[in-house]
Amino acid sequence: MISENQIENYPGTNRTDPLVEDYPITLLKPSKGWTSLKLGELWEYRELLYFLIWRDVKVQYKQTILGAMWAILQPFMTMIVFSLFFGKLAKVPSDGIPYPIFSYTALVPWTFFSTRLTQASNSLVSGSNLIKKIYFPRLAMPTASVLAGLVDFVLAFVVLLGMMVFYGIYPTWNVLWLPFLLLLAIATGLGASLWLSAMNVQFRDIRYTVPFITQFWMFATPIAYPSSLIENPILRAMYAINPMVGVVDGFRWALLGTDTAPGVLIIVSTLSATVLLVTGAFYFRRMEKTFADVV
Repeated sequence: MISENQIENYPGTNRTDPLVEDYPITLLKPSKGWTSLKLGELWEYRELLYFLIWRDVKVQYKQTILGAMWAILQPFMTMIVFSLFFGKLAKVPSDGIPYPIFSYTALVPWTFFSTRLTQASNSLVSGSNLIKKIYFPRLAMPTASVLAGLVDFVLAFVVLLGMMVFYGIYPTWNVLWLPFLLLLAIATGLGASLWLSAMNVQFRDIRYTVPFITQFWMFATPIAYPSSLIENPILRAMYAINPMVGVVDGFRWALLGTDTAPGVLIIVSTLSATVLLVTGAFYFRRMEKTFADVV
């Protein structure tokens, strides 16, 4: 509290200057039980979200020799390995599409998803200093980590377009579905990241399990093989509970013109991704009150 004597003796002040009590006060209280997501609060802090995205992009390639080229090399080198072992040696079918571009088309959204899952799941722990010092919606940290991967996605996608021209493959009007398919990949990555990042604050061994999760998830996704190998429609629908199945099949259908239109797969994958995202967001909000104390 500022006394009247202090105001009178302070140079350049008068009785019309605002006092401390004249400023708005925000009282922060820990949430109890399941609370609302308060997404409007995330919008109010959108400038901080932009800053976190830009920070993640710069930190990712800081003091690297190749810089952003890693965004291209990672899926491209994986494509070469898959083409050699699965395409040449194992003779895995590729829906009538040359195997290199068949696998690379799947690796573009998958690399975005897997890399962002790894980064975002550790975002709260790596940003512990920021969490302890100031208040902001904690949802901003994993969200920024996921959205920062769009830069890498664009670079890898440009190479994919070059490969399509090289193989003489041109997209049809199905390409208009790409924004929705990318949004589905973002929702899947963000939903899984919200679960894992919140759990990682409490259980630090989560970061050691994430590589195993992504490895298992990759082989459960039709990247090195086509989903058409599963002919039973019931099994295909169950298979699409993995949201990345709809994303990968959708990318191949939209860009390469394969006959495996997503259909039921994309519906099941969308519902699965929605459940993953909503439950992850509510779990994240429930655990948010403990972050500053535990992290």
